[in-house]
Amino acid sequence: MHIIALKMLVGDRAKYFGLIFGIMFATLLMSQQVSIFIGILQRTASQIVDISEADIWVMSPEVKYIDEIRPLSDFDLYKVRGISGVKWAVPLFKGLGVVKTYDGYMQQVILMGVDDNSLIGRPPKMLMGDWLDLKEPDSLIMDKAGWDYIWPGTSPKLGTIVELNEKRAKIVGICEATPPFMTFPLIYTRFSNTAKYIPQGRKHMSFVIAKAEQGANLTEVTQNIERNTQLQALTTEQFRWRSINHYLKKTGIPINFGITVTLGFIVGATIAAQTFYIFIIENIKQFAALKAIGVTNSQILFMVLLQSIVVAAIGFSIGIGLAALFFESTSNLHAMRGFFLHWQVVVGTALTVLLIILFSSYISIRKVLLIDPITVFRG
Repeated sequence: MHIIALKMLVGDRAKYFGLIFGIMFATLLMSQQVSIFIGILQRTASQIVDISEADIWVMSPEVKYIDEIRPLSDFDLYKVRGISGVKWAVPLFKGLGVVKTYDGYMQQVILMGVDDNSLIGRPPKMLMGDWLDLKEPDSLIMDKAGWDYIWPGTSPKLGTIVELNEKRAKIVGICEATPPFMTFPLIYTRFSNTAKYIPQGRKHMSFVIAKAEQGANLTEVTQNIERNTQLQALTTEQFRWRSINHYLKKTGIPINFGITVTLGFIVGATIAAQTFYIFIIENIKQFAALKAIGVTNSQILFMVLLQSIVVAAIGFSIGIGLAALFFESTSNLHAMRGFFLHWQVVVGTALTVLLIILFSSYISIRKVLLIDPITVFRG
């Protein structure tokens, strides 16, 4: 019976391709938009992810996410270092500055100030130069995407002189960093240099990043820090999710992407359901003839489900393939860094497509099961 079911399915080419298109469109739209949504959310905590050496972030109690900063004093750093269970603690600066090139081009940048001695706070990968070069006077390290943004089409050149907030600085290295939420170039310098580039009064420290002693309980250490310093202490994972949740709750990002994904689901379900229903109606006499020669309802049900599954499999495969092709073809664009097709999205989309096709089958199957075999003998 499955051969007959497949011949009936492909016999009407227009509806067959219409069904495949509906599932393909829904798959492509949902998988692509959800993957981009996840990539954007991951960018909101990019600086937290890059600093892998630290497992505790200490900040002012008012701070709610990585881009909301209230400066701390040097005394706060010393207090954190004195807490039981803290192996080390170093200062970290995060702020915005303006870079001006020798030809007059100006660009806002994200400035990160890493610890002067240990250089903790740097991203993990250098492409050109060495992190130790940061110990040179007026030295900066820029991320590769930032260089391409300011000097498009040129190869990075170490020793390039720029102005950072009207102060002379030299690019001594090129690194690779996780793309930030705002597509500004990332620049790294020593913590002591940041006061020269971005004066902010007597308090200049954005965060204290710390490492717990080996074997220490992170929850207990953060509680000790909060109890003894009256500051807010979060683990890296807690701070990462707090930053992500801020953008989820306080911006229109989830609403806009949710609307797009929902429209993809509705359009796919509507096209598939309507087309499949018309397909069943137009083939109702064929199903009646099969029942007239002794085909049971369970066999009819199997035929309809087989037709649905074949259409779903083909449409899903094409749609997910196009989504993968999109991310592969845009992977070399700096604006699309960090966006890729997650396996969880593939699984979730497959389950959603299955739901669409089951819905489409449900509204059609009743008509088939209730058909009277005598229909085949009517004019």
